[in-house]
Amino acid sequence: MLKLEQAGPVLHLRLNRPAKRNSISDELLAQIHTVFVNMPSAIKAVVLSGEGAHFCAGLDLSEVSERTVAEGMLHSRSWHACFDAIQFGPVPVIAVLHGAVVGGGLELASSAHIRVAEDSTFYGLPEGTRGIFVGGGGSVRISRLIGVSRMTDMMLTGRVFDADEGQASAISNYRVADGEGLAKALQLAQKIAGNAPLSNYAITQALPRIADLSASDGLFMETLMASIAQGDDAAKERVRAFLDKRAAKVAKS
Repeated sequence: MLKLEQAGPVLHLRLNRPAKRNSISDELLAQIHTVFVNMPSAIKAVVLSGEGAHFCAGLDLSEVSERTVAEGMLHSRSWHACFDAIQFGPVPVIAVLHGAVVGGGLELASSAHIRVAEDSTFYGLPEGTRGIFVGGGGSVRISRLIGVSRMTDMMLTGRVFDADEGQASAISNYRVADGEGLAKALQLAQKIAGNAPLSNYAITQALPRIADLSASDGLFMETLMASIAQGDDAAKERVRAFLDKRAAKVAKS
């Protein structure tokens, strides 16, 4: 159900249920969770994609139709644990989006740190039309990406966004042609893997938490993270390289 490939410091995870549009079963969820809580120290970035014509069409509804309320709560919390392990795991994650990014698939995508969307990508939250509610963290992560108003519209009306609307709504960070998403994601992952590990960790761990704090508390956490990061030996070497003109300056690509 989950394919793993390693290219140096980059791990590529591919959802592999193409006949089910890569819908997330309990088994697939457990496999994803296991990878992220047991990430090898040699891995510095992860690329997440889907096999076949779609990234992920969401929850496998065949497994949930007869669950009790208590079972539903435990199931939702298992999704939260898995996606927290992605967002707050040890390395940055880049999701490659194409075809359906629907329901739980959009919740999964929103747990990644960067999203690359191909032309074929479309986004939907059909929970409202199916009599259910998001349960994989979407009410927190997706609403912060696109805003509560857009998310409400998608859930109440079944509205579907295409790739351009998703880009304009800040779901995706990059837009590429069909078939080019994986190459772009791997390129970004290799670049990110070359950063100082502590800096990457500070960015992925601190930024979302600072957003939850008051301004004064956020600024204090920023001070702590800046001090910790700049005290790292890898950071000191990178600053010295810049001062010695051994590192490239910021330039428009």
